Amino acid sequence: MAQQAVERVGAEKHNFARTGRMALYGGVVFGPAATLWYRFLQAKINFKNTNATIAARVLADQTVFASTNLLVFLSSMAYLEGSSPKAKLQSTYGEALKKNWMVWPLVQSVNFKLVPLEHRVLVVNIVSLGWNCYLSYVNSRG
Repeated sequence: MAQQAVERVGAEKHNFARTGRMALYGGVVFGPAATLWYRFLQAKINFKNTNATIAARVLADQTVFASTNLLVFLSSMAYLEGSSPKAKLQSTYGEALKKNWMVWPLVQSVNFKLVPLEHRVLVVNIVSLGWNCYLSYVNSRG
């Protein structure tokens, strides 16, 4: 999506290896990790006050999962592309994490408040259509 909708490279210049790397990461790393993560949050972070529970889950999600996932994503993409994970992280991680914090805390607050556990990864996947376009773009530029 990023190549066509954002970068507008056209079908003849579409980088199928890049698309494959994104699909591989989403299916093998992110999907299973997110499913386990949401189960963990549901089981381990619970307070008497619902809003405190949601705030704690969002805080944990953004400080532990999001930061780690972004690090793993950028590093693994660099490795799969044959470039330096360290250089990729130095050039892209900080800015991408700031952008993450502009989008995901609100999304996750609504997700944790309104969406049943079994549908939370689906909500994240829908929002991730746009977010992954951004990450793919950042990764291709970094």
